[in-house]
Amino acid sequence: MAKIFCVANQKGGVGKTTTTVNLAAGLASIGQRVLMVDLDPQGNATMGSGVDKRALQSSVYDVLLGSASVQQAAVRAQACGYQVLGANRELSGAEVELVDLEQREKRLKNALAAVDAQYDFILIDCPPSLSLLTLNGLCCAHGVIVPMQCEYFALEGLTDLVNTIKQVHANLNPDLQIIGLLRVMFDPRITLQQQVSEQLKSHFGDKVFDTVIPRNVRLAEAPSYGLPGVVFDPAAKGSQAFVAFAHEMVGRVRRM
Repeated sequence: MAKIFCVANQKGGVGKTTTTVNLAAGLASIGQRVLMVDLDPQGNATMGSGVDKRALQSSVYDVLLGSASVQQAAVRAQACGYQVLGANRELSGAEVELVDLEQREKRLKNALAAVDAQYDFILIDCPPSLSLLTLNGLCCAHGVIVPMQCEYFALEGLTDLVNTIKQVHANLNPDLQIIGLLRVMFDPRITLQQQVSEQLKSHFGDKVFDTVIPRNVRLAEAPSYGLPGVVFDPAAKGSQAFVAFAHEMVGRVRRM
């Protein structure tokens, strides 16, 4: 049975997509069967996995509206070792079309149930806003991975996200919980980042992942080549950190 995790943060620009594709590639590199679901109409996670969003025969849009199954719409990211349920601009129209459909918040959950046995991990890249798309992700997830920078405004965004997760947990998905906070783009030379990191650890305890993803040029360059950093430059510090994070995730899942 697959473990389903949303990578979410209501603050933009915190590295959600980078985290999703690199964790997917890291998990695949250690032998896990992975499906990466792109729920963002920009389709960055799709392109960052080496899949051309413009050439998709079917996408997550078709899955949400019921015109294709996950099995029909998912494609193999050959260089990365995982399956991709891609997104493109069509998805931006799904918000309006989903409103009148039955079980509109659980369309993705019902679709993923059919392929549950085929994967060890299903990772969902959520858009930054709280929308029907994000709700679909949160309703089918066992937990949320929250990538965050160790900066003051990141703490404010975290409060909003925790409140959202509590509401979804209470009303739509009793299984939903925060799996952990992942410190990303971390620079130990900056005193404020060290202070915020310590605040996170003292407040959230073991909900903060041990792995820290450093600020890394190679991770930033990788999307322009249509690859996760883990595949683009496996020797880079950022790539090695994501593989370490993949090992930590597998360990955490076994303890769940």
